[in-house]
Amino acid sequence: MSSSSVNFNTLRAALNDAENLSPTSDFDLNVDNWPKGASLRSAAVLVPVIERDAQLNVVLTKRATTLRNHPGQIAFPGGKIDAGDVNPQAAALREAHEEIGLNHRHVDVLGGLPNHETVTGFDVHLFVAKIDSGFAPTPDKSEVDEVFEVPLNHLLKPDNFLIEGRVWQDQMRHYYVVPYGPYYIWGATARMLRMLAHRVELINAN
Repeated sequence: MSSSSVNFNTLRAALNDAENLSPTSDFDLNVDNWPKGASLRSAAVLVPVIERDAQLNVVLTKRATTLRNHPGQIAFPGGKIDAGDVNPQAAALREAHEEIGLNHRHVDVLGGLPNHETVTGFDVHLFVAKIDSGFAPTPDKSEVDEVFEVPLNHLLKPDNFLIEGRVWQDQMRHYYVVPYGPYYIWGATARMLRMLAHRVELINAN
């Protein structure tokens, strides 16, 4: 099965038991700089997948440039887990509703991916979901500058992922990037997508 033939059932199979696998990290490519034992804040994100014209797309956001964390970067809808959230999945659904107007009644959570640790100190829970094809985003402009879609097929091809580097806090850091048109998808978002691509790759190999 090629990545172009991936459907929602394939995604669900790829996510089966994925949360029990080893977590990923922004330090995967920078193991010498990993601050082991650092205190992390819990967060959750939703990876919304939608079908448009017989093609699966991933819904992504461009974060507002006024935000304190990751301003202007490409991200999944999500944020910190609040005390009122019954679990991380509820937090991801709440944040998606607040940020892009995605009502939880139009979401079918397919499964989760291993947690991801960010260099900015977050322990991120990831949930991949099928969303209704009629969804039209209503972004909260205080948090989101833009909502756009990227073909899932593009994000499932390992060859589309590159490794780049830059100096951050006086240290050279390397990270994944998966560019698409005018969008520079990098860092934690690209690393999480690379994990999803890897999981689908394993399913296709069986």
